[in-house]
Order: sequence, then C-alpha cells, then structure tokens
Amino acid sequence: MPQHSSSAMRPRRTRRKGVAGTAGVLAVGFLVSRWIALASRRIDFRGRHVLITNGTRGLGLAIAREFAAEGARLTICARDAAEVEQARQELAHLGAQVQAFVADMRNAAQVRRLVRDATTSAGPVDVLVNHAGVVDVGSYDAMTVPDYDRAMRVHFWGPLYAIQAVVPAMRARQSGRIVNIASIGGKVSVPNLLPYSASKFAFVGLSEGLRTELARDNVLVTTVCPGLVRSGVRRRRSGIGQRAPSYAIPTASSSMSSRSVAVAQAARRIVDACRFGESEVIVGAAARAAAWVHGLCPGLTSEALGALTRLLPTHGEEATYGRRQISSVPLV
Repeated sequence: MPQHSSSAMRPRRTRRKGVAGTAGVLAVGFLVSRWIALASRRIDFRGRHVLITNGTRGLGLAIAREFAAEGARLTICARDAAEVEQARQELAHLGAQVQAFVADMRNAAQVRRLVRDATTSAGPVDVLVNHAGVVDVGSYDAMTVPDYDRAMRVHFWGPLYAIQAVVPAMRARQSGRIVNIASIGGKVSVPNLLPYSASKFAFVGLSEGLRTELARDNVLVTTVCPGLVRSGVRRRRSGIGQRAPSYAIPTASSSMSSRSVAVAQAARRIVDACRFGESEVIVGAAARAAAWVHGLCPGLTSEALGALTRLLPTHGEEATYGRRQISSVPLV
C-alpha cells in the first residue's frame, strides 16, 4: 500500500491548526464584543421608576424586592385590593418608595389608566416588567375555547396593553427597558398545558420581535423564560371530582424553603439581565437544557413528550379526579 510521507501530512496538520486558531480568535472576539456591548448598556436603577404588573406575590414580589434594594421607585398592581395593599406594606417596610394600584391587565382601559396614574405620581416609567400567569392543567379533550381565550388574555393581550401604554414615552426619551416574563412553556410545548403553552409561545414571539423593532430607539426588551414550578400561587379546583392526581401539576421541589431560595435567585438574575439589556434569559438548569435540546433536536423532544403523554390521565380519568387550575404565575 502507498505510504504517505511525513512531508505530505504536515500541510494537513498545519491547516487544522490554522482552522482551530481562527476559531479560537473568533470565539475570543465574540466574548469581548459581547462584554463591551453589555457594559455599554449597563444602567443604574437608583431613582428609576419600575412598573411591575402582578408584583404582589411569587416571582413578581421577589423582583420588586430586588428593585427596591437597588433604590428604584416602584409601582405594583394586581386585581385583588387586599393583596395589593399587603405587598405595598411589605415593600414599604423594606424602605422602598412604592405605590400600588388595583388593575386588571386584561382590560385595556384599566391598563392605560394604571400607566397614566403611575406616571402622574412617580414620573415616566423607565422599566416595565410584565409578570402574570394562569395555568389550566388538563388534556386537549378537557380544554375548551374559553380556556384558550383566558390564557391569551392573561399572557398575551395584557402584556401587549402595558407595552403599548409605555412605549410612546420611552421612544420619545430614547430610553427604556421592558422585561417580559414568559416561560419555558413558550419554547417547549408541555403535555396537558396546551392553552398555557400556546399563549406563552405567542408572548415569546411578541417579545423577541419587539426586541428587534425597539432597539433602534434604545428601548431594550428582555425575554425571560423560567421553568415551571409552583411559587406563591393560589390553587383553585374545578370539575366534578374531589381530588386531582399529584402528577397533573408541575412542581419543582419538595420543600417551600428551597423554592423560596430559587425564586430569590431567579429574581436577582432577571434584574441583572434588565440592568445590562440582555435579549434573553432562561432561568433554571432544567429549563436551559430543555430549550437547548429542543432547539437542536425538536423532533426528539416531541417524541419524548409524546411518550410522556401516554403516562398522563385520559379525559375520562380527568373527569373522575377533576381538573385543577393554578392561578397567578407558576414560574421559575
């Protein structure tokens, strides 16, 4: 057999080294340019007006605490007056400058009034954090059109109303930040959560598109996709059964204390992402892995989730157990 001489092999090794060297230089260049871009977009939250929708419990309240620690002036809102006042008092006790309003973000007129009143009291909104959610757990057969409509009104239309209310002033000032708290369910559709996932996919699409359109006005949009857990939620049960199977509800851990730590860490990560104007944040190792695998091999995740669906209760079994609804943000 013919033998390759060492001189013939040397150019190949040289080319491989050249390619590896070029790739290394490009990687370093990318990291340096990213660091420069992030540093140039860094803002200080002290004295800035931050509006957090549904910032009265769970992740929303944790984000409010983080902004309060940064010296921001806060506006929070929710539909429940007692809950709004309780959250306001807690934040005020921490030393925050905070005002609270009762508003239903699904109502465009109420959202416009909220932004107008908040601006009158505390000045223009510098940072908008869209944070609200509702989950109906059940199979496709158990869901109705009103379930999809409710999810869209909470996860898509409500945030859009808030964005439309604050963007004109942000554009006029050539300055602003918008943080949209979506979900990993807006990147990977999870079985038995179709209304939730469909509406979150719409929200992620809106958020990513806004990022590209508003960047020229120095209004930076950050899309946040946390994993699914129960944090600061109230549970309501519907259906004819007396109990629901535990595996019908997404959970994160067995102890409330560990969930609280996770929520606080997530809130800090989200505030940092807003500080530097990052485009996207996926919170949680499992959520990052799911997004990475689905982006690389969407067919694989679809097959795996399809297999998982076979282990979930059928529509007839759901009628026996009843259906559980989790309201107000099962995030992080």
